[in-house]
Amino acid sequence: MLALPRPESPCYAASVPEKTDIAIVGAGRLGTALALSLTQAGYRVREIVVRGESSRKKARGLSRRVNAPAVPYKHARLQAGLVWLCVPDREIEQVAERLATTANWKGKVVFHSSGALTSDQLAGLRRRGAAVASVHPMMTFVRGSMPSLDGVLFGVEGDSAAVRLARSIVSRLGGEVFPIAKRGKTVYHAWGTFASPLLLALLVTAEEVAHRAGVPRRNARASILPIARQTLDNYAVLGSAQAFSGPIVRGDVATVRKHLKALRALPEVKAVYVALARAALRFLPAGKREELRKAVGSKAQR
Repeated sequence: MLALPRPESPCYAASVPEKTDIAIVGAGRLGTALALSLTQAGYRVREIVVRGESSRKKARGLSRRVNAPAVPYKHARLQAGLVWLCVPDREIEQVAERLATTANWKGKVVFHSSGALTSDQLAGLRRRGAAVASVHPMMTFVRGSMPSLDGVLFGVEGDSAAVRLARSIVSRLGGEVFPIAKRGKTVYHAWGTFASPLLLALLVTAEEVAHRAGVPRRNARASILPIARQTLDNYAVLGSAQAFSGPIVRGDVATVRKHLKALRALPEVKAVYVALARAALRFLPAGKREELRKAVGSKAQR
C-alpha cells in the first residue's frame, strides 16, 4: 500500500458511532453515488441537502431510492452524526459557512470529498465543535455511469475522530484508506488527473491520429478499444515494464523518427507523442535509449 506521512491533525476525544446516520449535502454525481453506496452498505441516509427547490426536484429520484427526504439548505435539520459535503471545490467553504448556524456541531463529524483541498476548508465547523476530514474517492463520476466503490482508494486527511470514522465507512464500502498529509493533496489530485481525465485526453488524441490514418471518426473509438483494453489488462497482470511494447522498447529509432515526421502536420498531437516518449524513456525499458532520446529531444535521465 502507498504510504505518505500521517495526517496532520489534532487529537479529538469525540467518540463517533460506527453506524452513524449520514446527511448528504449535494445530490450531483458524487453525492448520488455515495448516497446509494452508503445505503447498500447498511448506513441510513437521513436527508439529502440541496441548494434550492430546483435542485430538490432533481434529487427526488435519489430521495426515493435511499428513502430520505431531499431538502433545501434553509430547511436542513442536520441531525445526523455525519454530514458529508459533496459539492464542487469552490463551494465547500461557503456551504460550510452557510450551514454553520443551522445545527449544533459539537460531537458531529463533517467530511468533504475534494481531492485537492484539505480539511481546513471546514475550519469554521471545526471551531464549532465538529471533527472534520477530507475523504476523497479515487474514482471518476460521470453522468450515465454508476461505478462501484469496491477496491477504490480513498485519500483521507483530517482530525483523528473524523479519520477513524472514515476508516470504518470506507471499509464497509469495500474501499481502501490512503492516509495523506495536507501538503500531499495537490500532487495526489494530480495523480488522479493522470489516471482518468488525462488518460481520456490521450485516447481522444489517439482518435485524431486514427482519423489521420484514414479511419472514419465514427469508427475510431471502437477500433481503439481492443488494444487499449488489452494494454490495461497487461498492465494490471504483468506490470508496466512487461506490458510495454512498440518501437521504444525495441529501440527502433528509425520508426520513431518516421512517426515524428508524419505528425508534423498535427503539432499538438506531436507534442503529446514527444512528452509520452520522454516519459517512456525515463520510466520504462528502452533499447538504444540515447539514440531515442536524441530523436525526441529528451533531456531526461534514466
